[in-house]
Amino acid sequence: MKLLVVDDEERFCQMVAEHLAEAGHDVTQVTSGAEAVRLFEAAEFDVVITDLKMTPVDGIQVLTAAKAADPETDVVLMTAYGTVETAVAALRQGAYDYLTKPFRLDELTLLMERIQEKRALRRENAGLRQELASVERRTEMVGTSTGLARVRDLVAKVAPSDATVLVLGESGVGKELVAREIHRRSARAERPFVVVHAAALPENLLESELFGYEKGAFTGAQSRKLGRLELAEGGTLFFDEIGDISPAFQVKLLRFLQERTFVRVGGTRTLKVDARIVAATNQDLAEAVRQGGFREDLYYRLSVFPIQVPPLRERRADIIPLARHILARLGCGHELDRAVTQELAEYDWPGNVRELENVLERAMILAAGAEIGSAHIQLPELVVSGPAEAGHDRPNTLYDAERRMLEDALRRAGGNKSKAARLLGITRRILYTKLERLGLGTGPDHGDGT
Repeated sequence: MKLLVVDDEERFCQMVAEHLAEAGHDVTQVTSGAEAVRLFEAAEFDVVITDLKMTPVDGIQVLTAAKAADPETDVVLMTAYGTVETAVAALRQGAYDYLTKPFRLDELTLLMERIQEKRALRRENAGLRQELASVERRTEMVGTSTGLARVRDLVAKVAPSDATVLVLGESGVGKELVAREIHRRSARAERPFVVVHAAALPENLLESELFGYEKGAFTGAQSRKLGRLELAEGGTLFFDEIGDISPAFQVKLLRFLQERTFVRVGGTRTLKVDARIVAATNQDLAEAVRQGGFREDLYYRLSVFPIQVPPLRERRADIIPLARHILARLGCGHELDRAVTQELAEYDWPGNVRELENVLERAMILAAGAEIGSAHIQLPELVVSGPAEAGHDRPNTLYDAERRMLEDALRRAGGNKSKAARLLGITRRILYTKLERLGLGTGPDHGDGT
């Protein structure tokens, strides 16, 4: 922990500071309350250990200033004038505890250990709350295909290390599941698994979500907020859709990966965090590097250990076991009949596992408690406007499906890309990225752009 020791008795102050440094803490020592208060303007401390009886700035004033600078700072008062009244007054103003001089140094060591455990639990709880808030419907890595077996093998090999992992694969294929399995099988399993969905956030919000921000950093920042990186301390940060981040943010992320340090938005102090990075994308980052849309140095930092997750159409042996698993999780006790299993097995699943989940959940609703039959399995036509036009067969690849969906949405929106993005349920930035990748161009945005 980062500690500040404050005592106007210089020899005592040095003795306490040296003892805490030997215990492994990062310790700063000052011999006046006024100097401590000035330090709070430029530095942050996890714990302040201060003498009570000092002039002209006493320990209570140091306590008040420390809490004003950072409410999360724990303050311990040292006093030779220890009375119940003094202790109660200090605790009421936010002190964590107090020690009466003379005290044994091992008492102080034990107190620091309790504070450290409390702070670790507080951070872990914040990370768990964030994880629970971000968890969406998901299933397990179910299947026996050769492709999935290879993914499992790679996960088993990389999980025990701290290597940065890049998970590649189409949308809905289960990249977050792979990331969670890496975390679960690592030495970090008891620490938080924190998720950042890059494409869901504008660049300015993405920075504050990842790095956190200081009070007053922008309008509405009424208190300090820890970023996802700090919440992932000791655990794993899963950075989803990393291919969608802007060139400007790529530079900031690269700096963190190189130095493992960052600065909160609106802050000045350089912070260090121990968090493993697992990133994921449905884009061809190597091609994006060649096209100049993604930094080469960042790409190599991220792809220390790449894992390619094959699409569902390339591991058809997994479709029926996975469908049965999903139905069981949804509470359906019925077995799939032969006609349904054949239909599911022959479909290409451009939306992969996510699409399979959606189709089965809809089938359960339509079946209304009865056995699920072919009539309840509604495999979507990927042309949004309805039946395929003459000469247009059902697309057989994700590339074809996505291209036709985008073309149809643009046609229905009269060329207005903002409206097309709303029809597709994606952000305008993601729409532009997809148009560029599919060779449809960005072109002028017809309409009012709202």
